[in-house]
Amino acid sequence: QVQLVESGGGLVQAGGSLRLSCVASGSIFSINTMGWYRQAPGKQRELVAAITSTGSTNYLDSVKGRFTISRDNAKNTVYLQMTNLKPDDTGVYYCNAQSPILKANYWGQGTQVTVSS
Repeated sequence: QVQLVESGGGLVQAGGSLRLSCVASGSIFSINTMGWYRQAPGKQRELVAAITSTGSTNYLDSVKGRFTISRDNAKNTVYLQMTNLKPDDTGVYYCNAQSPILKANYWGQGTQVTVSS
């Protein structure tokens, strides 16, 4: 089992910045890809950014150039640095960890990000 705990959400004005953190615990040896998803009211959950254990990244088109995902394996933590935030970035952000070894997909409890115009 893997447990994920997010922090760093909040209310920010458009153009502002936030940094989300996600600390993993448990069977962390089994984790390959970690990522951030978000879900806005009335919309489906979507992948915002992901990073593999070797550091390869991919991003949702609308956040490219504004968001940066990074990973500190020594601290079992993944970060999402968000800059130039827009109202459309509002939603609940969820940390995700994938474990091919355990054939499992883990989720954090979510953290709210609200961007006011």
